[in-house]
Amino acid sequence: MSKAFVKEDSDAELNGSDSINDNRPQGLVLPQGQKNYMTPQGAEKLRLELHQLLRQERPKVVETVAWAASNGDRSENGDYIYGKRRLREIDRRIRFLTKRLDIVEIIDPTKQKSNRVLFGATVTVLDEDENKKKYHIVGIDETDVQNGKISWISPVGKALLQTQVGDAITIRTPKGEREFEILKIEYVPII
Repeated sequence: MSKAFVKEDSDAELNGSDSINDNRPQGLVLPQGQKNYMTPQGAEKLRLELHQLLRQERPKVVETVAWAASNGDRSENGDYIYGKRRLREIDRRIRFLTKRLDIVEIIDPTKQKSNRVLFGATVTVLDEDENKKKYHIVGIDETDVQNGKISWISPVGKALLQTQVGDAITIRTPKGEREFEILKIEYVPII
């Protein structure tokens, strides 16, 4: 089929960009060949989102699109056009979530036993301004910087991995180099 007859919205599907990294903000891409580590809570959140999309949201949009299509001329039918676009977005997200969950390796932080920072650790650090900060080392799909959940492959996460209480580390940030001292390492449920 000539590309002239293909809708612009389907270009992503034709170019094969339906990978496990679709719909991810820049910097949250799973490196090729890496495992998709995740806490039990993070995996459950993705499963719930997938279930909601499949059982609730998608059926509603399909119903709206079917109703709009029955109204006749589809070329100027806003409900039909926007419904189809939303349906493609939902289907893309469903494919993404399914692929991510297919390769997930769940690691329960409460079962980690180490005096070093590993995946799932909750780490309390002291910065050079004497401010205490708490970081939870989580999977890339669980990242929530506002709540201290950082990815194990982020610059801060990578720098914290394998450290022990008392270690001092230097991390390059957009604001320059920052020094942190590891004060406490815990393996508790991450909510």
